[in-house]
Order: sequence, then structure tokens, then C-alpha cells
Amino acid sequence: MPRKLPFRVIHVSGQDESYRAAELNYHSPLTKGWQSSRYCLYPQDIVLQLENRSRLRKIQILSHQYLIATKIEFFVGDVPDEQTQDLENARYTRLGYVSLSDNEKTGYKARELKSVHVDAIGLFLKLNIHKNHINKYNLYNQVGIIAINVIGDEIKQRPTDITDPDMFLDNEKRKAIEGDPSLEGLYNKPDFISPLDDLAFDMYQDPEIAGIIRKLEKKKQEAVLQERFEYAKRLKAAISELQKVGEKLGKYEVEKRQAVENEDYDKAKLKKVQMDEYRLQVYKDLNLPDLLETSGSRHPQTIDLEPIRQPTPPRLQELSYRSPPHSPPPRTPYDERPLPAMKNKDTKPSSDSPPPPRTPYDERLLPVKPPSVPEEEDPPPESSAGITGEPEPMSEKELREASYAIDVFGEPLVSKAYSKTWSYREDALLAVYKQIQETSVSGKEECRNLLRAAIFLVKRAIDDKVYAVFKAGLHLLKMILTEFIPQHKLQKQDTIYAVEKTIPNLLHKAGDTAARCREDAKKFVLDEASYTDVKPTNIVPHECVKPFKLTLAPRQAQSQCEIVEALYKKLGIKSNTGLTLENLMQFCVTALGHHAGEVRDVAERIIKDLYREVKDPVKDYLPPDNEKNRKITLYRQLFEYFDKVDGKPSKGDVKKKRADEERKKQQEIDMLQQQLQQLKDMASGKQPIDESLVESKKPPPRRPSVASKKMGQKADPKKKTDKKKQKDDDDVSMYNMDNICIFCGERNESFTEEGLDLHYWKHCPMLKRCTNCKQVVEIASYTEHLLTECEAKSNYSKCPRCSEAIPKSDFDEHVAAKSCNPSKQGFNHCPLCHQNIGGGEEGWKAHLMSREGCKQNPRRLLALNKPAAGKSKAAPKGKKTPR
Repeated sequence: MPRKLPFRVIHVSGQDESYRAAELNYHSPLTKGWQSSRYCLYPQDIVLQLENRSRLRKIQILSHQYLIATKIEFFVGDVPDEQTQDLENARYTRLGYVSLSDNEKTGYKARELKSVHVDAIGLFLKLNIHKNHINKYNLYNQVGIIAINVIGDEIKQRPTDITDPDMFLDNEKRKAIEGDPSLEGLYNKPDFISPLDDLAFDMYQDPEIAGIIRKLEKKKQEAVLQERFEYAKRLKAAISELQKVGEKLGKYEVEKRQAVENEDYDKAKLKKVQMDEYRLQVYKDLNLPDLLETSGSRHPQTIDLEPIRQPTPPRLQELSYRSPPHSPPPRTPYDERPLPAMKNKDTKPSSDSPPPPRTPYDERLLPVKPPSVPEEEDPPPESSAGITGEPEPMSEKELREASYAIDVFGEPLVSKAYSKTWSYREDALLAVYKQIQETSVSGKEECRNLLRAAIFLVKRAIDDKVYAVFKAGLHLLKMILTEFIPQHKLQKQDTIYAVEKTIPNLLHKAGDTAARCREDAKKFVLDEASYTDVKPTNIVPHECVKPFKLTLAPRQAQSQCEIVEALYKKLGIKSNTGLTLENLMQFCVTALGHHAGEVRDVAERIIKDLYREVKDPVKDYLPPDNEKNRKITLYRQLFEYFDKVDGKPSKGDVKKKRADEERKKQQEIDMLQQQLQQLKDMASGKQPIDESLVESKKPPPRRPSVASKKMGQKADPKKKTDKKKQKDDDDVSMYNMDNICIFCGERNESFTEEGLDLHYWKHCPMLKRCTNCKQVVEIASYTEHLLTECEAKSNYSKCPRCSEAIPKSDFDEHVAAKSCNPSKQGFNHCPLCHQNIGGGEEGWKAHLMSREGCKQNPRRLLALNKPAAGKSKAAPKGKKTPR
């Protein structure tokens, strides 16, 4: 089976003194590679000599990131048997060539790894390196190669039949396979190349770790043949772990060298200690001596085998050697992704610093940043140089899907748009761009066919994962909307078709994980809305404000909201912009229900901007502004913002005002309690009667709160004003306010302070508990309480007919029905039975306490049924004072 072949450079036509050709003889993370001399003549030659005559199967070239050759030719050399094996006697056969990308698309930050498959026998390999690609970093017109790898089979003598797959199997291996036929599928793979022999493995692995991995791989092969499967399993796990360790140590080695170059020796020492400790710890954790069986194997059978290699999918030949070059092999999606470069946090990356570890894939771009070079944006898609050859054929499904585009542009071009190679896809879009610009079409129908076929390819390009292809698609779409449609005077419907077909893809791309794709998609949508032929259709705003599903991904939903916000700021909500209060608010209300806070924040910003512009109509699309909805944080913030815009007091001001009212109320209560205590003292003889206090008999402005301390509630019943003055000042007993209810006049020995509270809370027929705030208030002032004092006063309105407090939810229906009992002047109106009763305080007492009184007052019957024998006595009339 093919393996890595050792070689040495024996001839080079020129070299930079700092980057000599001898660097190519070995592979490690510290390899700087070869560079030609400054202003050299082309082509440049490099000749490699293999240790033995070999059958070459694969050649790998890792190019410099900006000292890039345009083309490299390969020659294999051999010496006749009768002559000395030296360079002068070599006879060369041309195998073919490879072209290298100019690397402009990656900003000269990536190294290209070219892998070509060959089948030739020889002792020498010559590389003929042609002139360089010109760029601003290559100041001296040099070319550079970081590493060369040759894979093949050593042969001791010239083979008579190189097609025999078993010719390279040694005797021990063949005997083992013949003894166990089940192993034939594992070993008899003459074309299989191990990942451990790939150039990427040695370039990013610590050399010591790489050697250990190869030893363990050989041990694993032996264990499989000896059926020691548990041991083989351990070896496999150790190899996987050591590959990660080797990559990390390789990175540390690069950082250590950069620290030395910067003369930061403290950091270099720290890195060295860190590497040594990490290496020893890994060896200890893996129990490496036991894995390598340095103390002897329990199965001492000696088996000399080549490494067992895991099978990989077959690759196509990139070149057909000894013949003109054909198209490159199809690349997997991994081939199109640049890999992160190794970077030192303290220094700029060096041009000779190797890129990070990679798995073995052909034609990879290995990123590295050139020294002292400012980073640039990726080049525009039209700068692509293109690729020669033909792409892979389209499948039957793809042919059916793209039949319309094939009819217009032809299968060769459309097959490039469907190619797995991103450069082909980009070239296809550039070709369509050029064809649309240069082709002169006469009929409208022909123009429409061209437009529809191009839009089909643009949709695929917008969804493409490769940024260069995506940008080429935007470039083509912009040309169609700003040049092609106006030039050929196509109808408005054609413009709408082009936008409608592509804007869903653009909105989806606006939620891409790559930041530059997101920003470019959003910017294009905003610019598109202002194009001359697109703006009058209003199709862009119309499509953007369509409400999305709440299951939409947060990033995509947020981007769509940001696009709508930008369109609103740019276009406004005029009649001719496509944005109206209705479609904007419907979009925003939907967005407010999204589970992602970022999406809700953008929708909230749009709603606030709309309220500043149009005020109250915005509220029609939101839930009612009430206490229930204000408990929801989102709506509370919106309603408070609306209040601020309207100049209403803030929540803090309202709280301050309420606190002042509560403080004043408490002061009144304290004053009333003080007066009540004075009256009690006078009645008990502890204090002489204050004639001024008795004669004035001025009622306090409010009665005290009535509440049950046991129930933890406080009440504030409405206080009454004594309208009559008591003339009999000699009767001191009238001032004895102990054991008496100041509302209903009942006197009871159980009416202590706690007993009175219980009476107020449960039994007094003149009082009731508010159904909203649970305070105990007088029935006579219950309507006023609901309208002015209750916590739920905002939910009630006063009926102009019956003057009662009606819930706002029923108010319109109540007023419209006109079925309520109108209140009459000079009469009291009962809020319980809704009847007009006698005026004054006596009217209330007669209605609420008499046997023929209010049928809706449940406490009335309780008061009437109480035993009155010696325990109850009416208080002197007109002498009630606040308690």
C-alpha cells in the first residue's frame, strides 16, 4: 500500500537566504518552506531525490499564501539500470501541471493545498514552477512553497507488471491473509493511502507525538491480527486523543518560536514549561508504556505488517497525466471552508507560521495572515479568475428542476451553477451577468424568459453557503433590477416577479449565522426598496411586514424586525410607501409574542416610534390599558411610555401623591381618636367636662376606619355630620360612649374595642364590606366610595340617571337600556336595592334597620333578631361621636 516516501532536495535554481530549499526536507509545525530569490527568472526548478526507486501515487503541494505561482509542472525522472543513479543521468517524463488560485478571494490569508494523484515510477521528482501571481503583498515577484509530500510504494527492482495489486504485499502479510480470509478486505487495498501519511498530519502535529501515533497504529494492526480486540480498542482511543494533543503542542511550539523572535524570553520559557508538563501529564494519563508494551507483549508473535488504514472514499484523478489537463475533481463542502489560522495573541502572525491542524482533504485553503499586512474586505465576485474544464454532470432531478434555465442559458452553464465546486458556481453567475448585459434581445417575451431564468439562478445563489457565490448573486440581482428591467422597459409585473421570488430568500439569509451575510442581506433589502422601478410597487415593504410564525428562529425574526424598523424610519407611513399603521401594528403585535427578548425589543421600539407620530390609534391594536394588563411587564412599559408621551404623571408621581393622601388621612384618624379618648375620659369622670368641646359639637371631617384587627383589614367608613345639637347638657350620661356603636346606636356590654371591631366587620346593619378592596364602609356612602376612594375606582363610572357606580364593562349597556330607577332630588338612593328612600340620616336608619326596610341588606335581619333583654340599649339620639 502507498506510504509517505522520504526525499531530499538535491537541486534548486534559486532560493531566498532566509527560506532555503532544505526546509522542504522535513515537515513540522515550524517548517518555513522555500522561497525563490527576489526578482528571479522563471520558471524555477526544484528536484527531489527519493531514497529508492518508487512507484509514485500522490503528490501534495502546500503553496505560500501570497507568493503564489500561476502554474506548477511535474516531471518524474529515472536512471537506466546500466548507469549511475545521479542527477546528470536522469531521464524525465512530463506528468502534467496544476494551476494555483491567485488567492484574492481569501484576502491572501489562506494557503492552498493541492493534491494530485499520479501513477509513475522513478527516482527523481522535478517541479517546474512558473511565474507568480501579481498582488500588492508580493513586492519582489517571488514564489514560495511551504511543503511538498510524496506518497507511493518503494520497489527494489523494475516490476514486470505494475497492475498486479498483490505485487507489493510481502510474504508475511500474504501468509497472514491466506491464513485468515476474513482479513483480505482489510489489507488487500493497494490504492488506499493512510491519513497518517497526509501532508496535513505532519504539518500540524508535534513530531514526537506523530511518531508515537504511528507506533500505536502499527500496534493496533498487530492486535487485530492476534484478535486482541480489547487492546485494539484502547489503542484506537489513545490514537484519537494523541492527535488532539499533538495539534495543541504544535500550536504551543509556534507560539514559543514567535516569543523568541520577539525576544520575549519569559513567555518562551513559560511556553516550554507548559509544553513539558502537558506532554508528561498526557503520557501518564494514557499509561503510554503499557500501551506500547515496552515491558513485553502477552502475545509475542512477530508480525511485520504495513499499517492498517481506515478506508476512505475514492478520489478522482485531478490530472490525466501524459495528456492535456482535465477538470479538477469535485470537492466536498469541507474543501470550501477556510480554517482558522494559528494566531499568537501577543504578536502578528508570521508568514512562515503554519496553519492549524486539518484532516486530509484535497485542495484545501489553509489560512494564514501575511506579516504587517492590513486586513481587507473580500474581493468583489467579478474579480474571480475562473476555472478551466467542465463541472460534474447534473443528476436527473437537477435537470428537471433547472429545465427552464437550461432552455435559456444551456446545460453547460447551468451545470456550473449546480456544481459542488464553489468557483464553478461563482463563474456561472458571472457568465449570466455578462450574457444579460451583452445580449441584445428584441421581443418582450424573450426578455421575460431571460429574466425568469436568471432569477431562478439568483435564488440558489442567495441561499449558497459560500460568501463569494452569495455576493455574486446579489450583484446579478442588482443589475437586473437597476439596468436590465429599465433598459428593456419591462412591465411593473416583471419587477414584482423578480422581487417577490427573491425577497423570501433574502429575509432568510438575513438570519444567517455569518455576520457579513446577515448585514449584506439586510442592506440589500433596504437599498432594493429605493430602486427606481421597485419603489413605486411597494412590494418590498409589503413583503417585509407580513407577520411571521412565532416558531421562527430568533436571529431571523430579529433581522426581519430590524429591516421593518429601518424601512419605517426611511419611508414613513405615508399612503404611497406601502407601510401603514395597520400592517405595521399587526406585524409588531405578532413580534411581541415571540419568545426571544431581542425580537420583542425591536417590535417595542417600532410601537413607541409609531405612538409618538400618531398617538391614540396605536392603542386600538393593543390590549386595554387596565390594571390587569399593566401587571404584564411588556404592556406596563408600553403604557407608561404612552403616559409619558401624553404628559401624564409617571408611576412614581402617582405613588408620591397617594403617599401624601395616606399621610393626611392618618393624621385625621389620629386627631379623631384623640378627641374620642377625651370624651371617654369626661364620661368616666377622669377629666372635667370641656364645655367648649361639648357645646360646639363640631363633627369631625371623617369617621375613623372600621376594621377587624383579627382579620388584618382596615376600613374607612364615611363619617356623618351631626345635624342636631343636644340641648340637655346636664345629662352627662349622653357623653358616655362606652359600649356603643356610633353608626347604628346599639349599646352592648360586649362592645369593647375588639368587640366593636367585630361588630363593624360582621353585624352593623349600617355598614358593608366593599366587594373590591374589602374595606368596611357605610352603605350610605358606598357609591361615593366606589367612584372616588376604592382601589378599583378606575373600573367604575357614575350613571347620570340613577347616580350609582356602574362597572365600565357594563356601563354602555346600562345607560342604553334606561331601565334603572332614576334618583330623585331630596331623597337618598340605596345602592343595594336601588330604591329612593327618605332623606337625611334618619331615612337611612329607617331603611337599613327597620323591619320593613331594605330587603337586600342581610345584616338588617340579624340586628332585628338579636335579644334585647338588658344587653342592648339605644344610644341617645344625635349624640353619636366618632370612636
